[in-house]
Amino acid sequence: MASIKIKCKFPVQDAGKGLIYYSLVCNRQVKRVPTSYELAPEEWDPVSSQVLPASANEKRREYLILVQEWIAEDVRKWKRCMAFLDERQGTYTPHDLLEVYAGRRGDLFFCAWMRRVMAELSQLDKPRTSEAYASALNSFSAFRQHRDVLLDEVDAHLMLAYEAWLQKRGVSFNTISFYMRILRAVYNRAVAKELMASRSPFKRVYTGNEKTLKRAVPLSVVRKLKDLDLPPGSASCYARDMFLFSFYTRGMSFVDMAFLKKSDLQNGCLAYRRKKTGQQLFIRWEPCMQEIVDRYSQADSPYLLSIIQKWGEKERRQYLTEAHRINRHLKELGKSLGLLKPLTMYVARHAWASIARSKRVPISVISECMGHDSETTTQIYLASLDNSLVDKANQMILNSL
Repeated sequence: MASIKIKCKFPVQDAGKGLIYYSLVCNRQVKRVPTSYELAPEEWDPVSSQVLPASANEKRREYLILVQEWIAEDVRKWKRCMAFLDERQGTYTPHDLLEVYAGRRGDLFFCAWMRRVMAELSQLDKPRTSEAYASALNSFSAFRQHRDVLLDEVDAHLMLAYEAWLQKRGVSFNTISFYMRILRAVYNRAVAKELMASRSPFKRVYTGNEKTLKRAVPLSVVRKLKDLDLPPGSASCYARDMFLFSFYTRGMSFVDMAFLKKSDLQNGCLAYRRKKTGQQLFIRWEPCMQEIVDRYSQADSPYLLSIIQKWGEKERRQYLTEAHRINRHLKELGKSLGLLKPLTMYVARHAWASIARSKRVPISVISECMGHDSETTTQIYLASLDNSLVDKANQMILNSL
């Protein structure tokens, strides 16, 4: 049998604040587990082992009430871990209990379980998915003040509170949906593993897709960007040329550009597989593409472009670093052109799709060119429903009255 006691240790020689700690007793072994909860002597009742939130200071009283809630939550977690070990092995040590509480054993906690899922994704060579999960976990952990939560305590109330926390910080609905869908996928994995029964915690939170401002720029902007007189070899010139290469290659994503091999270009045809979907695409090689490659190709590199300069050494990190650097310079170029929306590498992909549509290229062809799994995905990139066109259509109907 195991037990837990809540205690507070105060300095011996002065009347300073003390720290709450938990005394764990397992199989006659005792372990102290400190916390960061600070209390003054008058804020602690040693007889009942309870916090006394009777401070005259409103802010301090709120903190003391919060400490009460944290202690109650901690005790629930410790007891849940004890029940798990009682069921699984009967006799155990404080070290065993700490291992379960830290999420290294037992799969009792949501954030610990999510980190395990992320590790599996990395092992399956799915770094982008793992990075997306990490982004959602960081957000949820910040909401939880980096305190994990039991899997069987993840409910609708918790998710609604998280949604309200995100909204209060001005997070867009699409980002909220992005986080919620990832957390839901992790939660459903736990349900499928029979780690707990489903409590349908995501039924009342937003998991849809809100229509956003189109990222595409018209052909005139691409021309202006192309005609900019930039110093050869400068960071701005390099960023502009990477944007143009993406545009020239039917909106190729930057990650695919980074990992293009010289061997992918043969007999006037560039053949590559999309990192995101694995779909193979073929692009006829054009002189404008060769001009950029001539400027940024390293003779001893296996890669077509110089985005990854130290091949074989943390290549994904190099690609991400370059993406941030290029996008920073593109945003500056966009401002110099008077653009209201940020100019990024992703805009090149949207621009190519929208311009192709304006040239009456069928959506099915655009979808094939961009390597989309469906035409529905392609529609996201298109600016064919731009408000100005809708307004013109409405004006035409009104004029016919």
